Amino acid sequence: MPTTPAAGPSTVVEPPALEELLARMRVVAIPMRVRFRGVTVREAALLRGPSGWAEFAPFLEYEPVEASRWLAAAIEAGWGRWPEPVRTSVPVNATVPAVAAPDVAAVLARFDGATTAKVKVAERGQSLADDVDRVAAVREVMGPGGRIRVDANGGWSVQEATDALRRLAAYGLEYAEQPCAQVSELRALRVALARNGIDVPVAADESIRKADDPLRVAREEAADLVVVKVAPLGGVARALEVVADCGLPAVVSSALDTSVGMAAGVALAAALPELPHACGLGTVALLEGDVTAAPLLPRDGALQVGRVEADEELLSRWAAPADRVEWWAERVRASWSALT
Repeated sequence: MPTTPAAGPSTVVEPPALEELLARMRVVAIPMRVRFRGVTVREAALLRGPSGWAEFAPFLEYEPVEASRWLAAAIEAGWGRWPEPVRTSVPVNATVPAVAAPDVAAVLARFDGATTAKVKVAERGQSLADDVDRVAAVREVMGPGGRIRVDANGGWSVQEATDALRRLAAYGLEYAEQPCAQVSELRALRVALARNGIDVPVAADESIRKADDPLRVAREEAADLVVVKVAPLGGVARALEVVADCGLPAVVSSALDTSVGMAAGVALAAALPELPHACGLGTVALLEGDVTAAPLLPRDGALQVGRVEADEELLSRWAAPADRVEWWAERVRASWSALT
């Protein structure tokens, strides 16, 4: 079972050398249950530091500068301390990929006790009708009391988002996550939604985690709340700073992590002074396997706070081929250079 996070501030006590990182690295390749964000096999580098296991798993297309923030987060997890939690468990949402409507019930069944669902929309090659059918199916399964949020990953223009949210609002949306790609578009969308009487709050995700200036969203009143991820922001400490500086309600989300990486997201959610929304930290259920015998899967709609210990047998079972291990070693080197 997870152990209690180390006490003290979220800081790196003694940063490792590059050679230490590489010597402590294990790479896994775990198939997805369903295609998600274009990913069918999730690769991740696991690092063991004196504070415990850490995960470095930026998506394959990320360049070294962006990936270096993920490495900073891994170093914080393995060689630093996370802040003291203010809660012992974190409510999480179910995640529904861009599946056909008849497949929705089976996906939701994997998320024990979740009363909130995040539904992927604006998938390439699909139509708004597909999105409406999927959201309608989620509402049918969850009933009138369930909370539904949609995530477009910046896939709509302002006009497309306005039209889509007008139709999807009929199913009662908690909010729309990153409906448009640019901060200026998010601001324009909020104006358009208000003008048209469409009551759907706007959440910023990529405009926070992929931005050189993550505070611009709040400064320009382009969102009602922010979605934060530990690894893309460079660690728990930095993510806490971003949330505090934005001054907006926050939802903590994940990036298709194993349970090792997920523990960092849970540590962030556990440390936030307020947590008004369920968090997107239940995606371990989308993987065919995990690196621990006690995976961070929700029970009664929540995750317990704590570190995760990787299991040697499972690390071996899901071990990536030698050429992929070397690829990840080169990626660590490049990210290290960008970090330093």
